[in-house]
Amino acid sequence: MWGGAGLNAPSHALCLVIRDITQKGYEKKRSKLIGAYLPQPPRVDQALPPERRAPVTPASSTRYHRRRSSGSRDERYRSDVHTEAVQAALAKHKERKMAVPMPSKRRSLVVQTSMDAYTPPDTSSGSEDEGSVQGDSQGTPTSSQGSINMEHWISQAIHGSTTSTTSSSSTQSGGSGAAHRLADVMAQTHIENHSAPPDVTTYTSEHSIQVERPQGSTTSRTAPKYGNAELMETGDGVPVSSRVSAKIQQLVNTLKRPKRPPLREFFVDDFEELLEVQQPDPNQPKPEGAQMLAVRGEQLGVVTNWPPSLEAALQRWGTISPKAPCLTTMDTNGKPLYILTYGKLWTRSMKVAYNILHKLGTKQEPMVRPGDRVALVFPNNDPAASMVAFYGCLLAEVVPVPIEVPLTRKDAGSQQIGFLLGSCGVTVALTSDACHKGLPKSPTGEIPQFKGWPKLLWFVTESKHLSKPPRDWFPHIKDANNDTAYIEYKTCKDGSVLGVTVTRIALLTHCQALTQACGYTEAETIVNVLDFKKDVGLWHGILTSVMNMMHVISIPYALMKVNPLSWIQKVCQYKAKVACVKSRDMHWALVAHRDQRDINLSSLRMLIVADGANPWSISSCDAFLNVFQSKGLRQEVICPCASSPEALTVAIRRPTDDSNQPPGRGVLSMHGLTYGVIRVDSEEKLSVLTVQDVGLVMPGAIMCSVKPDGIPQLCRTDEIGELCVCAIATGTSYYGLSGMTKNTFEVFPVTSSGAPVSEYPFVRTGLLGFVGPGGLVFVVGKMDGLMVVSGRRHNADDIVATALAVEPMKFVYRGRIAVFSVTVLHDERIVIVAEQRPDSTEEDSFQWMSRVLQAIDSIHQVGVYCLALVPANTLPKTPLGGIHLSETKQLFLEGSLHPCNVLMCPHTCVTNLPKPRQKQPEIGPASVMVGNLVSGKRIAQASGRDLGQIEDNDQARKFLFLSEVLQWRAQTTPDHVLYTLLNCRGAIASSLTCVQLHKRAEKIAVMLLERGHLQDGDHVALVYPPGIDLIAAFYGCLYAGCVPITVRPPHPQNIATTLPTVKMIVEVSRSACLMTTQLICKLLRSREAAAAVDVRAWPPILDTDDLPKKRPAQIYKPSNPDTLAYLDFSVSTTGMLAGVKMCHAATSAFCRSIKLQCELYPSREVAICLDPYCGLGFVLWCLCSVYSGHQSILIPPSELETNPALWLLAVSQYKVRDTFCSYSVMELCTKGLGSQTESLKARGLDLSRVRTCVVVAEERPRIALTQSFSKLFKDLGLHPRAVSTSFGCRVNLAICLQGTSGPDPTTVYVDMRALRHDRVRLVERGSPHSLPLMESGKILPGVRIIIANPETKGPLGDSHLGEIWVHSAHNASGYFTIYGDESLQSDHFNSRLSFGDTQTVWARTGYLGFLRRTELTDANGERHDALYVVGALDEAMELRGMRYHPIDIETSVIRAHKSVTECAVFTWTNLLVVVVELDGSEQEALDLVPLVTNVVLEEHYLVVGVVVVVDIGVIPINSRGEKQRMHLRDGFLADQLDPIYVAYNM
Repeated sequence: MWGGAGLNAPSHALCLVIRDITQKGYEKKRSKLIGAYLPQPPRVDQALPPERRAPVTPASSTRYHRRRSSGSRDERYRSDVHTEAVQAALAKHKERKMAVPMPSKRRSLVVQTSMDAYTPPDTSSGSEDEGSVQGDSQGTPTSSQGSINMEHWISQAIHGSTTSTTSSSSTQSGGSGAAHRLADVMAQTHIENHSAPPDVTTYTSEHSIQVERPQGSTTSRTAPKYGNAELMETGDGVPVSSRVSAKIQQLVNTLKRPKRPPLREFFVDDFEELLEVQQPDPNQPKPEGAQMLAVRGEQLGVVTNWPPSLEAALQRWGTISPKAPCLTTMDTNGKPLYILTYGKLWTRSMKVAYNILHKLGTKQEPMVRPGDRVALVFPNNDPAASMVAFYGCLLAEVVPVPIEVPLTRKDAGSQQIGFLLGSCGVTVALTSDACHKGLPKSPTGEIPQFKGWPKLLWFVTESKHLSKPPRDWFPHIKDANNDTAYIEYKTCKDGSVLGVTVTRIALLTHCQALTQACGYTEAETIVNVLDFKKDVGLWHGILTSVMNMMHVISIPYALMKVNPLSWIQKVCQYKAKVACVKSRDMHWALVAHRDQRDINLSSLRMLIVADGANPWSISSCDAFLNVFQSKGLRQEVICPCASSPEALTVAIRRPTDDSNQPPGRGVLSMHGLTYGVIRVDSEEKLSVLTVQDVGLVMPGAIMCSVKPDGIPQLCRTDEIGELCVCAIATGTSYYGLSGMTKNTFEVFPVTSSGAPVSEYPFVRTGLLGFVGPGGLVFVVGKMDGLMVVSGRRHNADDIVATALAVEPMKFVYRGRIAVFSVTVLHDERIVIVAEQRPDSTEEDSFQWMSRVLQAIDSIHQVGVYCLALVPANTLPKTPLGGIHLSETKQLFLEGSLHPCNVLMCPHTCVTNLPKPRQKQPEIGPASVMVGNLVSGKRIAQASGRDLGQIEDNDQARKFLFLSEVLQWRAQTTPDHVLYTLLNCRGAIASSLTCVQLHKRAEKIAVMLLERGHLQDGDHVALVYPPGIDLIAAFYGCLYAGCVPITVRPPHPQNIATTLPTVKMIVEVSRSACLMTTQLICKLLRSREAAAAVDVRAWPPILDTDDLPKKRPAQIYKPSNPDTLAYLDFSVSTTGMLAGVKMCHAATSAFCRSIKLQCELYPSREVAICLDPYCGLGFVLWCLCSVYSGHQSILIPPSELETNPALWLLAVSQYKVRDTFCSYSVMELCTKGLGSQTESLKARGLDLSRVRTCVVVAEERPRIALTQSFSKLFKDLGLHPRAVSTSFGCRVNLAICLQGTSGPDPTTVYVDMRALRHDRVRLVERGSPHSLPLMESGKILPGVRIIIANPETKGPLGDSHLGEIWVHSAHNASGYFTIYGDESLQSDHFNSRLSFGDTQTVWARTGYLGFLRRTELTDANGERHDALYVVGALDEAMELRGMRYHPIDIETSVIRAHKSVTECAVFTWTNLLVVVVELDGSEQEALDLVPLVTNVVLEEHYLVVGVVVVVDIGVIPINSRGEKQRMHLRDGFLADQLDPIYVAYNM
């Protein structure tokens, strides 16, 4: 039935089928099932025998009314008892209502899913090959019981009549008084009509009434709950509060509820990562029966006049009775279009055979030889041409491969069919004239090659196009043998298409077995509604019919769409004995049948139900019988059969003449089935599956059932297994796939002792079931639809049935729904995708989704991982309009499904996460030392070169202060250029020689003293754009004895957000005055500025564009090298503003360290493209040139926005050897110049002279970015070894910096899971969970590093993760802040180890990292120690007892989908919040939610709590290109992000 998925139903068919066989049976079964959930009804005299209770009570009559309201439910998936079970389960949930946050959506996204956005409903549908009847077929009750009048019913409902067998009804919203209920009844009576379909069904519509049974006082046991399902209720669909923080609170409250009991044991996932493994439930049912015996079908009787082959039969009938009708085809009005006689079939097939063999290719080189495969491409409305071509192939001894007509070049699944044709070596396609004309053509009239298809010659088989065979030519007709007769295609679960080969002997034997089982006789008439290209339609309607000279009336799919009753009318008209249908055809007939007086089905002796193997077909059979029994249909006529492409017909119910023998049925516990055990249902359970038998094993066949996985061992009698068949009449192989063939067609079942059951191989049917009493075969599902979740097996069809039973049933558009599983974190997870009705609102959707989760939880005790709703008509379709399941799954996994609503429940479903880590009690110092010594570990410490031992002719060393160095340079090399500033065109905007800088600084010093009236030691804020003014102002402050603070100026386009930061730094640094340019001066006093801050509170502002002409009397010289030289303020990534104090001695030591590392001399040129406001960027921009005398080429990073090539062109033009940049600059070049490398080469850009290109950073090296930058510019001469990173932090602005000498930076791979436990485990590149870490440059001269435990402050060993502590002459001397919390931070600058070397004073960097001794040698011949930075301590997130670094999760998320450009994560009340920037249409926003959740679960074992999808540029980034996650968090909680979509995962 459901090879793909999905179920189809008519658009809004309101059906009234009387479902169970008798009223009595119905009542009995229902009260058994849900009695436990209902209050005991008063007033029915329990002593009365059941037969004498009033059969029609108001409550029972409501059954028929409810049925009418069931809208577009697919009736084949319908069982009233199941529906009521679902309603009762949901009613129980109502008791424990709790609000769950609704996802929030941007308006534009909501608007797009409005009515207008949809195409009118087409004839699509859900099941694999069904369309759907159009029309609002609403009917009236047909049985006398059903037509009880409405007024009576409503008055009963309102006056609370108690004659009902169950309690008085109340409506869903649980309204209290009568009026309330009446209003509700009335509210649900409007008729919906979306489009005006053809008037198939013009009936009066009755009121539809929803009945819900309220929860009574029950004492029964409740079904076990799974996870938090009961909490999934929305507050009646109304979000409790739309504020984010309130929603998160709701989510947290929901998740705080107890989860499942803790599991005791774990299995180890290849490292100490403990994933919980589902423990078997001690109470789970186990099979207890004896081992089953293989069941034999009856003997295949050989009738004397049976033909020796099918071609022989055709020849016989074609010559003996050429006038006998073989096939009658219908047009779309139901008129006979064409009658193919046996004579015509015989002559035309011969003609086709002759032409295939002799008219394709040349005489010497025919295109087709006997045994070759040929495609048959015929439309569904032309069975005659297809039949002629099929028999033509059999006569020519070529192998027909019937396939669907490809409609477009990229039909869902058509590509896979192409692969099948290619693998079968098909080069010729037979088709009809009409079909050939309809195929897509290229402008030249050629038929294009379809995607994935081989090159085909299209050959039209109409007689008029063929040449007559010569008189002496005759096909070679021989007895059936083992040659392949035909290949039937089969679509697998993953969407791939296989070809099942059927030999000529199997074909003939199958026809004989069907003839015997169905009792076919000559010249019987058979009505066929099924697809004649494959399966039951082919076997009965094309093959067996010819063997018995039967007359087939073929009803095309197109006619069924227009007139669903057509097949019943044809049965009457032709007095047909047999009809082949699917349950959907019975269902459609029920929907459409009005009291058609002329219907008489008494001629039918057999109604073959082709999809009887779908357990849900029973409801269609029962309903059909109920309605048509009065029209002459006998119960014993309904014959469900089970079939599979591999085993052909597996079992079929025989037609009997004995109407007293009722068919077999079983009411099985769904809970038992999930363990593969057959349990006849006990009474208090809600979840049951009612199955009917599919008859007996085929004549001449042996059947057994084996365990679905592992060794094919026979099942016990009460165990569900895969049915296997041993017979001649089965497929023999998957064409061209010997491995898969062996596993399917050559199975040898064994007993528990290991002995084979038979010497002959069995074929796996792909059907799950058991052989019941009396040899009756029962099927409960398909292997393809099986989902194994936490060791329990669930069938997709069953889940679909439950979802479709949820009110409002009309919610799912035409019952189009797909259920499949995806594997996430070592287990299958259930995903439900449904098309929603075009007019449904957000609240409707959310409420329906919540209810579905509860219903599936109650009935199947399994959690749904993801529920996605898509707009109507958007799921990929199979050729006959069903849902293409594998294609849907593919779209879901690659993020192109574009749902309009998504609900993820990873918190409830994912129960196998690793155990949260428990921190061990810390061990004391002594044992650590012993431990280290015993294991021979080095203590992790390293240092740069010793400053004292380096002999160099460093003239600047004579001076303690930078101001003195500048004066010395101005005297000795006055005209040496120190600074060159470039503009955006790469031209020199301005430059400074030593003497110019000195003179300018003098004037500024005068200005500070005279106009600013400052004392030495006063603080001055320098608010300048990156450039030369900033440098002059800095040295002016030093000359005047003031302490400068560089501050980034406010952004003129964004004053409101950037000015407050400037104001804050000025205030916090206690600046006595503010120096700036005239332009910024105006900006600070502008009206926009006044709106952002209080402009009257600024300190005095000095404008350096207007300097005094005189020199100072003297230049200030500090008395002590430990006095303050400048303050360095920066905003950390966690949003903290921190200023550090740099004294004169540290400043000079810093410059000297860099000079030595990079070998800087006055003859060198260095290009700097950095922001000059803090850290190493400021030191390189303002200080180093003065100390070392080299020329700095300054490139303001902001200029790269207009000219991305500016920096690299300058590097090339000035032949620079050393250059420094930031990550933002590198990213800009990588993104902006990626496509321009050729044109840059042409402009002469040459980077071959660069020996160091250092990214200045305070974070873990961004290895992906540096590598892509290196690769991209390799063609322009950039040496990959040149690119490296530096590392600095607040306590020490540069700890590492790749110098000119020394080994290249190394990269190691560490296990990310060990890292979460603060351990370093080195792994090979490419191993799972590996994380590449690049060394952060070489340790600077004069710097010592040690790795310490941040909690105990004890030293750690080599390759252990800990906090990086640093000791150096250029450490900052402390924080500068007015907040008075120095005591908290004091240990950042002067910490001592708790044992070991307890004398040295260290500064704590606040970063986690590790040291590793490498095999490389340093410049001084020592083994090189590499420092790897992992991440900041205050950014790291503690989740489940483990330490996560945001960047790792973000990297995974960015990889998850092509449209995610940037991502940031943070935690809020223990929930992980993931914010992604979407580069794409808003339609894609919801695609990201499942993908983000999956990837974080798979790679990090974390459940994402909230997924926020925002526009590009929303995630704030600081000047160093680091994400400001805390700002983002504050913005999110304050509702300032304007997100496209926010999903709250349950």
